[in-house]
Amino acid sequence: MLTRTLLLGAVSVLAMASFAHAETTLTIATVNNGDMVRMQKLTDDFAKKNPDIKLEWVTLEENVLRQRVTTDIATKGGQYDILTIGTYEVPIWAKQGWLLSLDGLGKEYDKSDLLPAISDAVSVDGKLYASPFYGESAMVMYRKDLAEKAGVKIPEKPTWDEIAEAAKKMTDKSSETYGICLRGKAGWGENMALITAMANTFGARWFDEKWHPQFDQPEWKKALTFYVDLMKEAGPPGASSNGFNENLALFQTGKCGIWIDATVAASFVTNPKDSKVADKVGYALFPTGAAGADNHGNWLWAWNLGIPASTKKAEAAQKFVSWATDQAYTELVASKEGWANVPPGTRKSLYANPEYDKAAPFAKITLDAMNAANTSKPTVKPVPYTGGQFVAIPEFQGIGTAVGQQFSAALAGSMKVDQALQGAQQLTTREMTKGGYIK
Repeated sequence: MLTRTLLLGAVSVLAMASFAHAETTLTIATVNNGDMVRMQKLTDDFAKKNPDIKLEWVTLEENVLRQRVTTDIATKGGQYDILTIGTYEVPIWAKQGWLLSLDGLGKEYDKSDLLPAISDAVSVDGKLYASPFYGESAMVMYRKDLAEKAGVKIPEKPTWDEIAEAAKKMTDKSSETYGICLRGKAGWGENMALITAMANTFGARWFDEKWHPQFDQPEWKKALTFYVDLMKEAGPPGASSNGFNENLALFQTGKCGIWIDATVAASFVTNPKDSKVADKVGYALFPTGAAGADNHGNWLWAWNLGIPASTKKAEAAQKFVSWATDQAYTELVASKEGWANVPPGTRKSLYANPEYDKAAPFAKITLDAMNAANTSKPTVKPVPYTGGQFVAIPEFQGIGTAVGQQFSAALAGSMKVDQALQGAQQLTTREMTKGGYIK
């Protein structure tokens, strides 16, 4: 009897060991944006379909995420099995051999349904190296009630001068209502995304055709001076510390008259669960400057899920990537949160869906903003680079953040605009010379 009991116990231990061995744990690095946080809450659906795969999340602020995943993938550290990365990183990292091509996403994943501009941005030689989770351009979101109270009208295609006039009239600092919220937190994907897109509309460019930095040119001085002056007059205090999430919170709590940022924010500012101004939001295209009426900043971005070449769990990782980015996930979010809250900007079928169009008053202008972006011609003068709110070269991550620190300091008042531009010119020239771009 004792022998039989011992044998049964041994079999039980072996079975448990076999089960433990069969379970795969995926470590996913992601940004702390609302859509990504929502995805984590919905992963019970994935767990039911894949009981042998366990998920571990590393959720980080945007600047920290970029630093951590860049270091890990460049050193082949292998900490993560799935990365949340942007359209900037994908083609650069794919060409370095740091990402796996996504050939195993399954039959249910319809690549042909992806919006061409988004699909092309994350493909190299026709192969997909990351799967878009949501796509975006940038646009104006504003309080219709405050605009009416101030006696201003914001047209569908505003100029920066029209935005500035409206923002100043909508400002009431005594009630902590600020006319405009714009990114000020330093980072190539934080304040420099907004400022670069803005500068594009003023005719500024990062580099001329021979890769010489252009911060000493009048277009940059006009753009940065306009930005700093507008924020000082109509922006919130401490704006140099505010990025996407901080400005979202300010707008949702009724403290911003105008917020110009990523189109993906529209579902959050109109969600009555989180936003006090959900029924008071109007939309317009990204403003134009003196450079030309057709240039709306040319911001085009997607947060994507990619798989580092260092992972030893590629098959399980592709199962998760497919689950999180196929059409069925969109329907899952709609069933739980409503159509207005599904991840936007990646699939043609979403914009052909009458339920989404009805639920999301921002759907058309989001698509219009994305279609208006021309990342191969980001500004008026010719340039040797592509990218709307960024420059698609490996060095930009470091240079963009360093320049962002100069501009954030100008906004904070710790240096003059001329000093910030001079510092940007010097440091960018140094790095581009070191990189061999300038002879």
